[in-house]
Amino acid sequence: MRKDIEFKTEDGVTLRGWHYLPDNQEGKSPTIIMAHGFSAVKEMYLDRFAEAFAMAGMAVIVFDNRNFGASDGEPRQEIDPWQQVRDYRNAITYAETLDETDSSRIGIWGSSYSGGHVLVVGAIDRRVKCVVSQVPLASGNRNAKRLIRADFMAATRNMFDDDRRNRAQGKPPAMIPVVDEDPTAPSALPTADSWTWFSETHCSRAPSWKNKVTLRSVEMFTEYEPGSYTRFISPTPLLILVAKNDVLTVADLAFENYEQALEPKRIVSLNGGHFDAYVKEFDIASKAATDWFIEYLVTK
Repeated sequence: MRKDIEFKTEDGVTLRGWHYLPDNQEGKSPTIIMAHGFSAVKEMYLDRFAEAFAMAGMAVIVFDNRNFGASDGEPRQEIDPWQQVRDYRNAITYAETLDETDSSRIGIWGSSYSGGHVLVVGAIDRRVKCVVSQVPLASGNRNAKRLIRADFMAATRNMFDDDRRNRAQGKPPAMIPVVDEDPTAPSALPTADSWTWFSETHCSRAPSWKNKVTLRSVEMFTEYEPGSYTRFISPTPLLILVAKNDVLTVADLAFENYEQALEPKRIVSLNGGHFDAYVKEFDIASKAATDWFIEYLVTK
């Protein structure tokens, strides 16, 4: 069963999403908190993962990040990773107010950019009892150096600096496409598979998605180091799913980051690229996550 929800954050922004409950629920249920990655909205396959978790007997709260989709927040299309981390924690607080939530059994799931967020939240919020991080960003700085050609880096920095000067003069923040058909053109996610997935998913599932973010969002991406928190997640159980052919949140950095984690931990390798976790390898990714949550939230 799914119903629409909305809740207020500590700073008064309304976030909107879905609340899934398992069929024939009686009493309180383990509850998973979920949000999407860089610029994506909940209709971009999060419903499929939530349905899998609900079928396994867990409740799920899925929400759009602030400034995106159905949620409020200004400036629109801006991604502040630390604000998104705080909103995961706001969502946990909201979940605790629901009669259907077993507050002693809360898990978090994130993918791509939010796969990095859950590494941070799992380390700093001990209300979380289980973490699943799918194709996560581990290091914004190192990842950006893989995505932005070395001979383009100086021009990119100049764009950041010019935008900062313009904002100081009261001008609106500069915008940049999330994806572009030409991977050498300026965009936040300059890979061919990013263009394909966002374009196709926008048409087939998520008409509310917009192909733009503030340039400041990209600057904040380069400053964000969620993998530095991984070693602090233990003793909370951590599952990381890595796509071996991931060229967006590059696979070798994710494998390296997994080595920083302490027990209990598990890693699952997917054979495809970054976006295959949502489609071609969904069955593998969703089953691994479901099994991990069952092990640590349902049976324990």
